[in-house]
Amino acid sequence: MALLVNAVTKLVTSSGDGSSFQGPSITEFFPPAIFFAGTPFEINRIILIRFAMAAILILLFWLATRNMKLVPGKGQSLAEMALDVVRVNIAEDLLGKKDGKRFLPLLTAIFFTVLAMNIPGIFPGMNVAGSSLFGLPLTLAVVAYVTFIYAGLKKHPGTFLKASLFPPGVPWPIYIIVTPIEFFSIFILRPITLALRLLMNMVAGHLLLVLCFSATDFFFFSAALDQAAWARFFGIGTFAFGFVFTAFEILVAVLQAYVFTLLTTVYIQLALAEEH
Repeated sequence: MALLVNAVTKLVTSSGDGSSFQGPSITEFFPPAIFFAGTPFEINRIILIRFAMAAILILLFWLATRNMKLVPGKGQSLAEMALDVVRVNIAEDLLGKKDGKRFLPLLTAIFFTVLAMNIPGIFPGMNVAGSSLFGLPLTLAVVAYVTFIYAGLKKHPGTFLKASLFPPGVPWPIYIIVTPIEFFSIFILRPITLALRLLMNMVAGHLLLVLCFSATDFFFFSAALDQAAWARFFGIGTFAFGFVFTAFEILVAVLQAYVFTLLTTVYIQLALAEEH
């Protein structure tokens, strides 16, 4: 084990040109401006990825639905299957057919927006998710936040806030403790946790992939010549890990879209609950 550690240490601290291995850093999420530098409309690589994925998403759904038929073709069938994930498994399952139909456009938009922004993290040439900066997750979380509060106030205009902050059946003295906790968990933590859960998963996934593939590049092309055999051995390992983490990142991208939409729906369901 000591020999293995010493070999790795020597490899990553020296190379054929005297340089050392540089791992990923948080600065990768703040690329330089490409257009309109120094203005409120500054556009960098991540913003361009968001524009590109939004355009691709719109194009795919337009192509799939431009010629709707009673007997669907392949494109229409795929689109309907994808939409049913949200309609059947999330909206109708949690909200019922009436309320599910009412909130379906919003839930569908959230699901496919999150998915489209998550998936570029594995695309060559993009290599970073559009949701890996806090602005997009926060915007979606605010939309979810406004929606469930609107749903509660519209369904129970006179009792929603009272029932949320003062749960029925609790002795009055206990409200001194319960009410601040309920306020903090419902009206503060919900949007924050929605945004941070998505953000941190995408950031962690990107850093892992960059670490694996930059290490692979280093071990194969930059390691010192006298350590070539060891370098190739470790390079094969880091490439294998990178491949596995790429497949895992696809799963995470889909799962985070599902979880974000599911939690939004749960919050709406709680706001609509009859006990209010």
